[in-house]
Amino acid sequence: MKVLKFGGKSLANGKGLETVLSIIIDKVKQGQEIAVVVSARDKATDQLESMLERAAGGEDISDDFSGFKQYQLAGEDIDFSEEFSVLQRIFDGVSLLGDYNDKIKDNTLAQGEVLSAKYVAHLLRKRGIQAAFADSRQFYVTNSLFGNAQLQEEASHRRTLDYFAQFPKGTTPIVTGFIAANELGQTTTLGRNGSNYSASILANILNAEELQNYTHVDGIFTANPELVTDAKIIERLSFEEANELANFGTSILHAKTIIPLLENKIPLRILNTFKPNDAGTLICEAQDSIGGIRAISVLENYALVILEGRGLLGKVGVDARIFRALAQAQISVSIISQGSSERGIGFLVTNKDAHKAKQALEKEFESDVYSHDVSGVSLVEEVGVVSIVGQNLADFDKPYNALIRNQVIPLLINNSATGRNVSVVIHKKDLPKAVNVIHGEIFQISKRINLVIFGRGTVGGTLIEQIFQARADILKRRNINLQIVAIANSKEVVFNHKGISPADYTAFDTLKVPYQISELIAQVQQHHLENLIAIDVTASKAFVENYLPLVENGFDLVSANKIANTIGYPFYKKLRGTLTQYKKQYLYETNVGAGLPLIDTIKLLHHSGENITRIRGIFSGTLSFLFNTYSASDAPFSEILQKAIDSGYTEPDPREDLCGNDVGRKLLILARELDLENEFEEVSIENLIPPTLREGSREEFLSRLKEFDPIYQEIKDKAPQGTVLRYVGDLHGDLSQTATARLEVKLVSVPVTSALGQVKGADSIFEIYTESYGENPIVIQGAGAGAAVTARGVFGDILRIIGNK
Repeated sequence: MKVLKFGGKSLANGKGLETVLSIIIDKVKQGQEIAVVVSARDKATDQLESMLERAAGGEDISDDFSGFKQYQLAGEDIDFSEEFSVLQRIFDGVSLLGDYNDKIKDNTLAQGEVLSAKYVAHLLRKRGIQAAFADSRQFYVTNSLFGNAQLQEEASHRRTLDYFAQFPKGTTPIVTGFIAANELGQTTTLGRNGSNYSASILANILNAEELQNYTHVDGIFTANPELVTDAKIIERLSFEEANELANFGTSILHAKTIIPLLENKIPLRILNTFKPNDAGTLICEAQDSIGGIRAISVLENYALVILEGRGLLGKVGVDARIFRALAQAQISVSIISQGSSERGIGFLVTNKDAHKAKQALEKEFESDVYSHDVSGVSLVEEVGVVSIVGQNLADFDKPYNALIRNQVIPLLINNSATGRNVSVVIHKKDLPKAVNVIHGEIFQISKRINLVIFGRGTVGGTLIEQIFQARADILKRRNINLQIVAIANSKEVVFNHKGISPADYTAFDTLKVPYQISELIAQVQQHHLENLIAIDVTASKAFVENYLPLVENGFDLVSANKIANTIGYPFYKKLRGTLTQYKKQYLYETNVGAGLPLIDTIKLLHHSGENITRIRGIFSGTLSFLFNTYSASDAPFSEILQKAIDSGYTEPDPREDLCGNDVGRKLLILARELDLENEFEEVSIENLIPPTLREGSREEFLSRLKEFDPIYQEIKDKAPQGTVLRYVGDLHGDLSQTATARLEVKLVSVPVTSALGQVKGADSIFEIYTESYGENPIVIQGAGAGAAVTARGVFGDILRIIGNK
């Protein structure tokens, strides 16, 4: 035979109840021998408890009780007068006395189970099924611990067999879950959510072939799918693993459910009532194929109690005193952790017991506090536990590091006695993020990376399109789910915690809303987003002020904006200190060489101890094109400049390129990568704009380009034979002995046969001189400008950060 168990949500009026009836009828018609255990229907238990509490408070519950009765009858001609009469007497008595005890509460809640079982049996009989109501109080015998009674196994076993032997062959018993009776026949309950436990007891006593637990979910998942959207169903679990999950918070399983099944090795299958043909999760005796990390479970509503005191180090009996005091206060302790260098112990209790536990310990150790042997008892309230079933502590480094990177700081870590389960105690507010972070690390279904992009200009727009185009391939090849959750300009943002689609981006002007950076950070935190990267593709000096709060709130940074690396050195150092403090990364390869690997190369050389003596090169793709073309042409300078403007190589106002400040900033960034303390004011920059053209509007400037011609023709004519003009940045000096370097940006003549002289088009080129390489520099050359190249470089920084996670 098989035992079927249906939960309260499955038994709700309407589709749920009809589905349950069809499952039972189908099995009976197939000739299967079954017994059915049912919980109270829908929210009956909560409703009964609420009415009991309100009656004790003197409230009028007549309307609620009337609604309750109507729901239970649901228009059926069935006699519930006895159960309703019992409830009425209880409510009247409680209202009169203004109080109730656990015995009264058990009798109240039991009526929900009785009503449910009688109702299901009634409907089955109407549909031609030989069904019989079975009241578990007639055969489950317990002690008198009302609210959480303990089963008397021998008596219960005997009475159950006798009770079920009375049913004629072909009868389907509909059994009440959760309830039992003591030797005096007084109603008891097996603890909240104990219907699963009572079903497993029945399966064991009747030696069932299988216990099928029908619920509102598809089975047991690798994590709660309400918290982790990519959680996967677990097809098979061992009894031991299922028991660990039950102990550590999986709501589908009662903590005691597995124990009765072990004796006869009876499999338990978790099924979805509304998908009865799915396989669900099978819990059975361990097989060789079962192993590794199985699932993540969560416990909420706990508090961490900490007792510390150096004076207790080495003293015998301290632990006994702690747990004796808690036992006398009837407080159950969960996870425990002890310090070694300093005498200290931390453990979990439920929130409702937290202050009682603190008071009990303060009373027990009152004299020790007075003698300073105990420094005190402290509480950390509203904590939760993330437990990883199957996790070995020795392999917990990746999940732990991922938590730290996402600014989830464990308060306590505990390894089970078996060594195969790790529990992490954290603040309750961090639970959703922690579960997602750990799940992504250990199951590697896909690592979700949440991107926030600031800037919708040419580079920003190109980057967004590149991400949309590459997402599917990156997910397939690297198992990384790149998700843009926010796109913002200086004033408005489009935000979607589930990810912005290309259609959303196209509709930016329709969907955008005003924002402040603090509001955007709050939205990210509200949705517990993990693995956050903020990408700055603006040119805004004001936006750089947001870098620090972004880092402090869990973001890594990628930037094409040079300003954060070139403003005052104190901010530069403060940003690095904040990054170190919060263990975040900041990448900005495109600040100097667009898509070229210049900064990475310099960092590698410098950090490996190589003494860099000089860095020289053509830093601007715009000015590279301008002078490469001008040196090789007889055309006037203004014509070449106009061509650069028309080709989109320059900024909208070309003076931003021609003044040389951009090259100066790039040179300063490289100096700071070498730990030099230069400021921008110390960069010697040759401004290429004649003084008469430096002021005025852009339009006026563009109308007077011919004024460049005689100036640059004279410079070109004076250049030595065999040379060409190049606008060069040069970092040099005694770099190993001083805190600063000489930084010069100027127009120079270089031999046409040199590396700088042979540059073509809009390429940038950098020569890195070191002691080891002597007079032969490392040369890095390639495209130094263009939205696509810069965006691709930013994208590369994003992927590098992901690779380091």
